Amino acid sequence: MKLVFAGTPEVAVPALDALLASGRHEVAAVVTRPDAPAGRGRRLVASPVAERAEEAGIEVLKPAKPKDPEFLERLRQIGPDCCPVVAYGALLPRVALDIPAHGWVNLHFSLLPAWRGAAPVQHAIMAGDEITGASTFLIEEGLDSGPVYGTVTEEIRATDTSGDLLTRLAFAGAGLLAATMDGIEDGTLKAVPQPADGISLAPKVNVEDAHLDWNAPALRIDRMVRGCTPAPGAWTTFRGERLKLIQVTPVPDRTDLAAGQIAAGKNNVHAGTGSYGVELLWVQAQGKKPMRAADWARGVRIGEGERLGG
Repeated sequence: MKLVFAGTPEVAVPALDALLASGRHEVAAVVTRPDAPAGRGRRLVASPVAERAEEAGIEVLKPAKPKDPEFLERLRQIGPDCCPVVAYGALLPRVALDIPAHGWVNLHFSLLPAWRGAAPVQHAIMAGDEITGASTFLIEEGLDSGPVYGTVTEEIRATDTSGDLLTRLAFAGAGLLAATMDGIEDGTLKAVPQPADGISLAPKVNVEDAHLDWNAPALRIDRMVRGCTPAPGAWTTFRGERLKLIQVTPVPDRTDLAAGQIAAGKNNVHAGTGSYGVELLWVQAQGKKPMRAADWARGVRIGEGERLGG
């Protein structure tokens, strides 16, 4: 089939690579978000998908909005049979959805209908799910509500951050998306409507959502830290300044600390929660680079009874 691939961040690149390597499909063009300012100089930088497409010599389309008439006309001229999508980052209007004969097929990083929305991996970890996965589905105008072509499952490991899990899902999902394109082309794959039960939502996790509540149990603190790593980063405050927590681990036998109370040993730093303690392994103080929590504690000289979170 002739394909136009839509995607923007690094997580979409494995799927583009899988389609380029499939040997069955022609990736005629790529649709991605416009160049965005990045770095200290705030210079405009192309998306990872745009960079990969340019390396492969593929036409790159960067509409400000996918409803722009110039973009829609170019898409009609290309005449794709199907448009596979991975983390494109913009809502597609009906006029665009109707152009390819087989529609736009999205690779979503959850087992639909669970975790519809922008941050399925983060929410799966924060909720304590043990299994997640990826799904391919036909895009409709609703939020991730279209019929599903296929799924792959993935175990959520006890130490997974959202970055770890998303990396694995990006590669597993790449194979699923390529197989979905194969099945659509040869007519052996039909999309099945999502069940009405089991729907959950995964809105974007912002900085305020990542503010830790030390009255929560230790397992909740651990899941919040892992789910918000690398972005937006779980955080608390210490002496009135923000402190980002990069890695913690529950310590069930530490039950003597009040919620938020912090205690530093020679080589460890513990904090109390609503249940039992957690050990702080890696932190990042405001304006500083990430460091081992024990090194941070030696530098700030934690006093007896001091607390995280004010």
